[in-house]
Amino acid sequence: MSKINRQGILDILEGYDKDDITIATLGSHSSLHMFQGAKAEGFRTAVVCEKGREVPYQRFNVADEYIMVDKFSDIVNDDVQQQLRDMNSIVFPHGSFVAYAGLDNIETIFNVPMFGNRDILRWEAERDLERKLMTESGIRIPKKINNPKDIDGTVMVKFPGARGGRGYFVANSPEEFDQKIDAMLKRNWIEEEDIKEAHIEEYVLGCNYCIHYFYSGLKDEVELMGIDSRYESTIDGLVRVPAKDQLDIGADPSYVITGNHPVVMRESLLPQVFEIGDRITETAKELVKPGFNGPLCMQTLVNDNLEVVVFEMSARSDGGTNTFMNGSAYSYLYHGEPLSMGRRMAREIKNGIKENRLDEIIT
Repeated sequence: MSKINRQGILDILEGYDKDDITIATLGSHSSLHMFQGAKAEGFRTAVVCEKGREVPYQRFNVADEYIMVDKFSDIVNDDVQQQLRDMNSIVFPHGSFVAYAGLDNIETIFNVPMFGNRDILRWEAERDLERKLMTESGIRIPKKINNPKDIDGTVMVKFPGARGGRGYFVANSPEEFDQKIDAMLKRNWIEEEDIKEAHIEEYVLGCNYCIHYFYSGLKDEVELMGIDSRYESTIDGLVRVPAKDQLDIGADPSYVITGNHPVVMRESLLPQVFEIGDRITETAKELVKPGFNGPLCMQTLVNDNLEVVVFEMSARSDGGTNTFMNGSAYSYLYHGEPLSMGRRMAREIKNGIKENRLDEIIT
């Protein structure tokens, strides 16, 4: 099936009433601040929500319209798409939207205008593309191990897609790799065909910082919006147990993300942070035109040499943006007011309408 024709999306956008735009997304992941931010900027909001999952949007009163579906993946159904277009909707993508709608569907059948570059979403999901973007940007990334038999030290093993950390594990030998793969198969965390997709890289020892940027296509500028770190189960539970007792628990460490908390970096690290944002966005303009547009996140570790090492990226709003729904130290410095990622996204749409440049930031 061929990819969606960009001109077709722009034709739909051209038919919209620009004075009555709705900001829409799937009711999950990082949608609360998207809706709140959109309303703060004067837009209507619409949530596509799985039945039984609507309570947060009702309690927080952030959604003006509800499109109830049997399952989240129904967002790509023709009738749901038509309802979104009838509301003059612009969709804000996030991790759950990508996971449930499906990359293939987003690229080929989801005919609703989206904020950002829908083509770049695949570059976060496929490790080889992600690594290519990072390598050509010249940023420090962990060394890749191509064959499990070549493991001769501590490595991190990951699988494709937005899994929220599920299935990540640490191994120190080919034998331990095989043992943990078998354990994951038994837990139904992966399937046999996933094994060949395992991404193995050096384990970088350091503190975790997930750096949230906003690239403005209208201003051609990268903004640092916030930084978070993650709560991960069961690894965070295990480290609270005395070392002498950890082996007795018998639990396999896993890295399933269960929450996030806001952090700030020491100021002397910020030049590296800005350099990473500038490099990755400039390279993306060449490799996957028009490049990033809107939110992106670089997931990093900082070692004791004060080196910022990027190990993963998100090419849309990342879950850690939930930590600054009322703004972060960094977003406040730009705008002199509390500003969430969702409100920054809505403001870019607002400016696009005002400057008659909305077509430049929509795909």
